[in-house]
Formats: sequence, C-alpha cells, structure tokens
Amino acid sequence: MSETVKGVLAMVAACIVWGLSPLFYKLLAEVPPLEVLSHRTLWSFLIFGMVLLVQGRLGMLRAALGNWRHLVVIALAGALISLNWFVFILSIQIGHTVEASLGYYVFPLVAVALGFLALGERLDRLKSLAVMIALLAVVVLTLGLGAAPWIALILSGSFGLYGLIKKSLDLGPVVSVTGEVLVLLPLALVWLWGVNFAGWTGFVGRPGGFFGPSSGVTALLMLSGLMTATPLILFSYATKRLALATVGLIQYINPTLQFLVATLVFQEVLTIWHAITFMLIWIALALYSIAGLRQERSLRRASVSSGTPSTTDM
Repeated sequence: MSETVKGVLAMVAACIVWGLSPLFYKLLAEVPPLEVLSHRTLWSFLIFGMVLLVQGRLGMLRAALGNWRHLVVIALAGALISLNWFVFILSIQIGHTVEASLGYYVFPLVAVALGFLALGERLDRLKSLAVMIALLAVVVLTLGLGAAPWIALILSGSFGLYGLIKKSLDLGPVVSVTGEVLVLLPLALVWLWGVNFAGWTGFVGRPGGFFGPSSGVTALLMLSGLMTATPLILFSYATKRLALATVGLIQYINPTLQFLVATLVFQEVLTIWHAITFMLIWIALALYSIAGLRQERSLRRASVSSGTPSTTDM
C-alpha cells in the first residue's frame, strides 16, 4: 500500500469520526456542556501525553511551554479551540446540529478570507467569487431567519482563527495540541471539582457531577478524550502524505455526515432558507475546490520543471 493511499484512508477515517461525533455527544445530552468540555480536555491531555511519552517527545513539550512566545500562542490557540468545542457540544444539545455542519462547511472559505486579510495571501478569481458567495449565503440565512447564524459563524470563525494562530508555531501538531489542552487543564479540573463537590451549575442552570454515579455516562465521558485525540492524530498522519488540495476535498466528508445525521437521525427542521444557504455554500465550495486543484497542478508542473520534488508529496 502506497503512502498516498495510507494518507487517504487516514483522512477519510478522521472525517468519519468527526462527522459522526454528533451521535456520540447526543448520548451525553444530559451532561451540561461545560462539564463535557472539561472531561474532553482532561482525557485528551492524558491520551496526547501518553503518545508523546511513548514517542519520547515530552521534552519538546517542556521546551515549547518554556518559551514565552510559544506559551502565549499556545494559550490563545487553546482558548479558541476550547470555544469551538464548547459551541459544537452545545449546538448538539440544543438541536442545532444543522447549523454546526454549516459552520464546518464555511470554515475553508473563512480560512481563505483570513489568509487574505491577515497574511496578504493572494486570491484568484475563483476563490474571491467563492468567498463572496459564502458571504451572500450568510446574509440570506440571516435575513430569512431574522437572526444571524451565530453557531455557524462562531464555529467557522474560531476554527479559522485557530488555524491562523497555529501558522506561527513551528511545532508538530501533537506537541502543540497537547500544550493547548495542558494550558486549559487547570480550568477543567477546577470546574470538575465544582460540579462534583460544590454544586456548581454553570450558565445552563443544570446540576452536574455525572462522573461516577452512572458507569455508562462515566465511560462515555472518558471516551470523549479518545474521540478528540484519534481523528487529530489521523489528520496529522494524513497531511504529511497528501497534497493540501486532496486534504481539503476529503475534509468535506465531515460536515456532510454532520448534516445527514442532523436531518436524517436527529430530524432537525431544515427551512427553505437553510436549503438556499447550503446550496450557495456548496457552489462556493465547488469553486474553491476547483481553484485549489488548479493551484496544485501548477505547483506540480513548477516542481517537475525545476527538477525538485513537490513538498506536498513528501
């Protein structure tokens, strides 16, 4: 089996886990979202920490956290990914998984816009058109529903900013993510203490402390770490073996599965405004994908003509 095929399989597996994760978090609907998030942080750290220990790379984590610039960036990235996780969990609990899937559809276009605004990256005509169509889709949904799709905007915006911040880190993905959950770990532990021993309820006003009394819920809360770590490790494995355009195309499996779960399994209402919005977003993503494939071919041709291997194949 070639390295490319291994990369495709890993990327597909990661997207399937992400895409079907609403089914998992729906099983934890009785647990307040901050408590779920805290457990996800705790168990993710333990899994990532064990991976680094086995790989003998804990020293890299210590070095990263000992660098003030790295520490600040890791803390900011941790705050953004924590917000993303929390809103995603909350969206499932309150029956807005359709809007969450929209957020992950919009994310690639948000990333393109952020690259243009923050990094001065050039946009060709197709990518510019794709971003404008995505903006039109958000306006249509806002006017149609009478309110902005905040869940989709927060999910796509937080993940886009997360990716932008991570560009400044010269660390491997497992090391950086471990650092992020480690920075968040004290807050998670304080919250878990509060809901289990001090009767804290949080802004949702629901009592917590679900770890322990029910063996089934306890096991699910522990598995939330595996649900977080596994696809991220698979994603890291895939990105080292695939062209970025290929990664981008396969990644659409994630929001597509979320959309299908929301409409077919959870039977969430899909209004005419949602339908129009998704149609516009799919058109925008098609244009974006075509532009990405063209760019990839240009890079390959330039690599062949110069006699150097393409970095996307390494």
